[in-house]
Amino acid sequence: MSEQQTPRPEDEEPHSRPDDVEVEAEGDAPAVEELDPETRARRDAALRRVRKFGDPVLRAVALPVERFDERLQREAEQMGELMHDALGVGLAATQLGVLHRMLVYKAYVDDELTVLVNPEIEWASEEREVAEEGCLSLPGVHVEVERSVSLRVRGRDARGEPLQIEAEGLEARVIQHEIDHLDGRLVLDRIPKQARKEAMRAMREAQRTPSAA
Repeated sequence: MSEQQTPRPEDEEPHSRPDDVEVEAEGDAPAVEELDPETRARRDAALRRVRKFGDPVLRAVALPVERFDERLQREAEQMGELMHDALGVGLAATQLGVLHRMLVYKAYVDDELTVLVNPEIEWASEEREVAEEGCLSLPGVHVEVERSVSLRVRGRDARGEPLQIEAEGLEARVIQHEIDHLDGRLVLDRIPKQARKEAMRAMREAQRTPSAA
C-alpha cells in the first residue's frame, strides 16, 4: 500500500476492495504515472528485486526458520524497507528468492510493521469475501479472490518471541495472500481458468509497458 494508506477503520466498514494486496493504491492515492520522480524511482528499484512469474522459487515451499539471530532480524528489516519502497502492504521472503518461512506486512497507515515467522493459521472464519488482489510477482494482474474474512494465526517475530494475531478485513487478506506465497501458491491458482487466461494477457501487456505495472 502507498504512503497514502487508509487509516485502520474503527467506526467505518472494513476496507473491502484492496486494489492490490501488495502494491495497493487507495482511491485518493496518485496513480503510478503521477508519483513524484524520487518515489517512482524507489518503487521501480524495489520492484526489480522481486521475483516475477516464471521464476521457480515462487513455486517452492519455504522452509521453517530454526535460527533466530541478527541476520534474520536484518533480513526482516530489509524486507520491510523494500515493501515500503514498493508502496506495498505485504511481502513474503520467497518473493525475494529466500526460502525462509517469513513474511512482513503493514495493512494500515497507523500500524507498526509486523514480522511473522513460521506462520500457521489456527482458525479461519467460514464467512468468506471476494475482493480484488494484485501481486508484486504478477505485474499488471488484478483478480477477484475469495478468502476468509477473519482468522487467527500464530508464529514468532524476528527475535523468536511467540506471536498470536487475530485479524479481519484487509489485514486477514494480506496474511492469507503472503502465506500462500510461502506455500508456493499464487493468486492465479485461486481463480477460474478463464480468469487466469485474462490475467496472463494483462501480465504480458504490463511487461510490454513495465512503468504501468
